[in-house]
Amino acid sequence: MVARKGSATLHARAGRFFFVSMLIMASSAAVLTWWEPDPLSLFNAVLTFYLVATSWMAARRRGREWRRYEWAAMPVAFGCALALGVTGILAMQSIDGEIGGFPPQPFFVFAGLALLAALLDLNYLLSAKTNQRQRIGRHLWRMCFAFFLAATALFLGQQYDVFFFMEGSPLLFIPSLATVVFLVFWIVRVRFAKQWLRPITAPAQR
Repeated sequence: MVARKGSATLHARAGRFFFVSMLIMASSAAVLTWWEPDPLSLFNAVLTFYLVATSWMAARRRGREWRRYEWAAMPVAFGCALALGVTGILAMQSIDGEIGGFPPQPFFVFAGLALLAALLDLNYLLSAKTNQRQRIGRHLWRMCFAFFLAATALFLGQQYDVFFFMEGSPLLFIPSLATVVFLVFWIVRVRFAKQWLRPITAPAQR
């Protein structure tokens, strides 16, 4: 989060570790819902996996051969949006107004975010041309948002089990807010600043 984007050492090495650990985390979270049904965690785990995978594709893509993978990934985002939206409606219609211990609002919020990601996918893939700023911006916001989901799930979603000694403390909001601050900072810097990253050896191509 603090490394300059495009750096070949710190950012690249930390990025590889982050990429693998996030995929393992999202996969394990999805598997655990088989033992303890939790549709919100299941769909958000799938959404996190999708965000990290497509972010990696955006960073690695150097030619048109990646397009078929990005087209194949896009329905996952649409599927998450649909599943979350339908589950939110079912929560509204349930007797206690909840599903899996959650009211309908979180389902609708994440459904909207999944739909936004899917529509940005569609716009990106249908664009005649994309420049390096757009490609890195796509990589950046997806990684940061996946990090936000993971941090929120841990520090706020698990505060009663993991952080019981500081349950309800406003300090638990700091990790989630920090990811949002870094996301805004880097998006602005990458999209609008003149000196925005270190030189990259291979230019982006479609």
